[in-house]
Amino acid sequence: MKIIRATLEQLEETHALLNEYFEAINVVVRDTPDGVKAFLSAQDSALWLAYVGDAPAGCVALRPLPQIRGAVECKRLYVRPQHRGLGVAEALLDAMEAHAAADGRDWIYLDSKAGLDAAIRLYRKRGYQDCERYNDNPEATVFQRKALR
Repeated sequence: MKIIRATLEQLEETHALLNEYFEAINVVVRDTPDGVKAFLSAQDSALWLAYVGDAPAGCVALRPLPQIRGAVECKRLYVRPQHRGLGVAEALLDAMEAHAAADGRDWIYLDSKAGLDAAIRLYRKRGYQDCERYNDNPEATVFQRKALR
């Protein structure tokens, strides 16, 4: 397995994985192609892709969370069904968390929704704890955070 930080060179793979993620969990408000381009180009955000062999297997994104000092937000963790159970999600979270810690961040926040039980269990196993709602995402029902220091 290989984990890379995505650039515009991986725009096609990134967009395909994000679209699968949106469909898999019925996301209503979706990133546009221009939005994905802008995200990959921004200095204060990052997205990682996992490859199993030459096949894109999953992704996770990290973006600023300016309303909370020292915090960033984990978004769009997704692993294609045929690559689940191989440690892809853990490897993606390792890369994202290491980046946030190296960047001097204190917290990683995330939101999810009821019914995504495997994801919520994974987050809890990795030290994410339930917290108060921190955003206005109408689809989110679960809010968690993890201290990095």
